[in-house]
Amino acid sequence: MKLAETVTFGGSQLDRNAALRKDAAALTAAFRDPAARVLPLWRGKPLVSGAGRDRLGWLSPGHEIFQDSGAPIYLGEDGGPRFAVDLSAWEPAEIDAAATVAFFDQSEQHHPALPPDHLFAELRRLMARLSPRDAELAATSRALLEWHRTHEFCARCGHPSDIVMAGWQRTCPACGAHHFPRTDPVVIMLITQGNAVLLGRSPGWPDRMFSLLAGFVEPGETLEAAVRRETREEAGVEVAGVAYLASQPWPFPASLMIGCHGHAISRSLTPDPAEIEDLRWLSREALLDAFAGRHPDVAPPREGSIANFLMRNWLADRLD
Repeated sequence: MKLAETVTFGGSQLDRNAALRKDAAALTAAFRDPAARVLPLWRGKPLVSGAGRDRLGWLSPGHEIFQDSGAPIYLGEDGGPRFAVDLSAWEPAEIDAAATVAFFDQSEQHHPALPPDHLFAELRRLMARLSPRDAELAATSRALLEWHRTHEFCARCGHPSDIVMAGWQRTCPACGAHHFPRTDPVVIMLITQGNAVLLGRSPGWPDRMFSLLAGFVEPGETLEAAVRRETREEAGVEVAGVAYLASQPWPFPASLMIGCHGHAISRSLTPDPAEIEDLRWLSREALLDAFAGRHPDVAPPREGSIANFLMRNWLADRLD
């Protein structure tokens, strides 16, 4: 698929400068570089700026907000060294706890040491507004900081592990084991038959929202086998040919969404009641109505998601 790398979080070609991760002295110098900037994240939310919430809120390393923060994570080079820092220990004066765990978290948090237009906001809500470079940096930051949050202890012996390699590795001082950031492969399937595409919705999703079927790749399984298995398990539909289309890093918390096109050889639907609330075949014309907001029962997945990206390109006949 020629447009594969135009998906959100992809195609920015960030210079990650991995060699610098091994040089402690050079990292210290990079953090002190006048061109260095740091992106703070609060409980997974990046700092954004501007009325449109369309730019990351980069700060200088010496900003007072970082006095009680965690260790900086080196992201790469973008006109200067770029770092991310976790500010999750900060407690806002007022917070709507229910809003922060909602499917669409509309809440924003303002730190008193920052200008009024600098706010922490949910990345899934604003990802389509960011430039490709900002989107990649935000996704990388969120994924790495979440990995550190959930992997503080050695998986081999249980001892607390140390952050090394500028945040790209953890090492256990007790048994010497090395641990690296994980990424879970997930297939997301554009299943079609003729002029129709298979859509489903899970319990708890926003009203009317439908998306493509998806599922984790299991050990010892190819992508093609995962597409066929997941489609069969979730919808009761048999799939013949499978082709790769595009991929998208999805840092919620640590997936790589692998978009595939599958050709269905059966049409009857048997939804998995544990995972699927509703299934339906939708024609191109009906899907166009859904994207235009004219369909009475179906709304597309959020803008910026690979599901939205694949569906739009199928409608435009741009999958090849």
